[in-house]
Amino acid sequence: MAISKAEKDEIIKQFATHEGDTGSTEVQVAILTKDINNLTEHMRQHSHDHHSYVGLLKKIGHRRNLLRYLQDNDINRYRELIKRLGLRR
Repeated sequence: MAISKAEKDEIIKQFATHEGDTGSTEVQVAILTKDINNLTEHMRQHSHDHHSYVGLLKKIGHRRNLLRYLQDNDINRYRELIKRLGLRR
């Protein structure tokens, strides 16, 4: 269920705002989106896995808060990020 180190490094490379960037809002949202997509696939096969479901909801809430922060502080970065990730906002 967890993403591999190689996948995470690739996401960081794609969404980093500068060299060595691992904690910007864009990187965090991209990693959470990958985790959410993986957990969603897991939940389709294992619908009774309550612990994974709770973890999924926490990740969704965290991503929502980060997106709201980005929207409030820099609307252009927000729009670019949701466009690149294919989110429906």
